[in-house]
Amino acid sequence: KPQQWRAPLPQPRCCLALRSQTAVLVMKEAPWVWDPPGQVFNLHSVIYLIFYHAIFVFFTWTYWKSIFTLPQQPNQKFHLSYTDKERYENEERPEVQKQMLVDMAKKLPVYTRTGSGAVRFCDRCNLIKPDRCHHCSVCAMCVLKMDHHCPWVNNCIGFSNYKFFLQFLAYSVLYCLYIATTVFSYFIKYWRGELPSVRSKFHVLFLLFVACMFFVSLVILFGYHCWLVSRNKTTLEAFCTPVFTSGPEKNGFNLGFIKNIQQVFGDKKKFWLIPIGSSPGDGHSFPMRSMNESQNPLLANEEPWEDNEDDNQGKEEGQSSLQFQTFS
Repeated sequence: KPQQWRAPLPQPRCCLALRSQTAVLVMKEAPWVWDPPGQVFNLHSVIYLIFYHAIFVFFTWTYWKSIFTLPQQPNQKFHLSYTDKERYENEERPEVQKQMLVDMAKKLPVYTRTGSGAVRFCDRCNLIKPDRCHHCSVCAMCVLKMDHHCPWVNNCIGFSNYKFFLQFLAYSVLYCLYIATTVFSYFIKYWRGELPSVRSKFHVLFLLFVACMFFVSLVILFGYHCWLVSRNKTTLEAFCTPVFTSGPEKNGFNLGFIKNIQQVFGDKKKFWLIPIGSSPGDGHSFPMRSMNESQNPLLANEEPWEDNEDDNQGKEEGQSSLQFQTFS
């Protein structure tokens, strides 16, 4: 019997898209590896492609970690118990409520306060906020060491993913810079009229414009966050000075340049460029400058020594003036 003809089964759209993208990728990169006239192997282009894909892998890896690393919330000991919650809600006097929170906070490592000096309490999550913790209205939860809510990654940037966000900005800047520098030589050829294809002219102009535009915007944002890391601040703390039990202190968490970097990236430098969790601590408490000064008497007495030096200089100048008057 003659075999009946059967139409081929339809392929899923994802497979078709993958095949088409693979074909486009090969068509784009194959001419860079092989020179068309003599089919000569081009080592210079191979090196370009190796560096490009290395940067691209870290760019996508850090972007993925920034998006899918969930913000960390305070643990259960910061939440009010059922009886404490009932007492707090049934109490109508604000001063009594304030004292109740003070008594509850004595058992917790909490050293920051509100602008009025009260204990920082979230009435939506029913918990006492740890230091540097804030409530995100978009995520509808309290986030440990909250920096900001980023719409570009659709996630709240805080203690759990701030390192990944910084790495994402760094590799984004490097990625745009690498594309702009490698395409710039073709832009010079376009300017001199050495590119015969009209389609290639459009690609070169569009790619250089987009790479430069994103590079300028990203390098400003990355530079700002580098400044925040060097001061051990968050974006919220840069706009609103944290208040401690002793009063407002804009450099309350500043431990010095090296220690500030270690607070984000960890003590082991081999993990600084890799998007894996290496930030020290649990996000509920952080070392403070006041504690370091109290533990180190040299830091605590630094300013008084300067004042004493100024007083001594004043005394020496006064004695010299008296001696000058006696000799004259």
